[in-house]
Amino acid sequence: MRKQIAAANWKMNLTYQQGEKLLDEILHEKIALKQDQQVVFAVPFPYLIMAKSAVANEQNYFIAAQNCHHKKSGAYTGEIAAEMLHSIGIPFCVIGHSERREYFNESNQELAEKLNLLLEQEIQPIFCCGEPLSVREAGEQNQYVEVQLKESLFYLEASQLKKVVIAYEPIWAIGTGKTASSDQAQEMHAHIRQVLSKQYGADVANEISILYGGSVKAANAVDIFSQPDVDGGLVGGASLVAAEFTAIIKALKK
Repeated sequence: MRKQIAAANWKMNLTYQQGEKLLDEILHEKIALKQDQQVVFAVPFPYLIMAKSAVANEQNYFIAAQNCHHKKSGAYTGEIAAEMLHSIGIPFCVIGHSERREYFNESNQELAEKLNLLLEQEIQPIFCCGEPLSVREAGEQNQYVEVQLKESLFYLEASQLKKVVIAYEPIWAIGTGKTASSDQAQEMHAHIRQVLSKQYGADVANEISILYGGSVKAANAVDIFSQPDVDGGLVGGASLVAAEFTAIIKALKK
């Protein structure tokens, strides 16, 4: 059974004290997760150990880093290696977020290198893909996302791919207030699963959790998550508000 995942991406927001308070407020709700449900908090690097401690006694609550470097180690001042994340027990890492691709020019090949290092360190990647508005308007979103998947994932063995969570982010819906309709989300998620199925077979493709990322809020989460190929969300702004994110957690498929 595929995992249903509510993942919070705090991005570059909140002070240490605000982060502690937010986690405390969300965990205070005592939302009991089923075995196939997970909550993941992708927090800034300085907060990883604090956040890991906060969820230590919570079942199916986990912490993620927001990125890692594509080299194993070396003279890369200010960067974070996958091995470092493993050494402090971080189980997830977000890579390929559209903001990283756009502002830091991360390529599909670079992301393939990051994936490889994370899997070597037994860290589960949350791999982001998605198209900009110009591609969507041209009707070329399926081909665009397919290239991202092929160039970053298709060197993996099936056993490795099963450890990857995919997050589809229509870039035009991130931080804009626009949201893909639930039908648009389902259409792309089904396409992603079909692309995976062609390469790895339906059994493998049906084990991969595919999250929707793009202005997910409490108000639309139930509708989006109800789609058959949508397995939860990668949530930005709404994850910074305890009441919003707790409602999103509760919107996961039962």
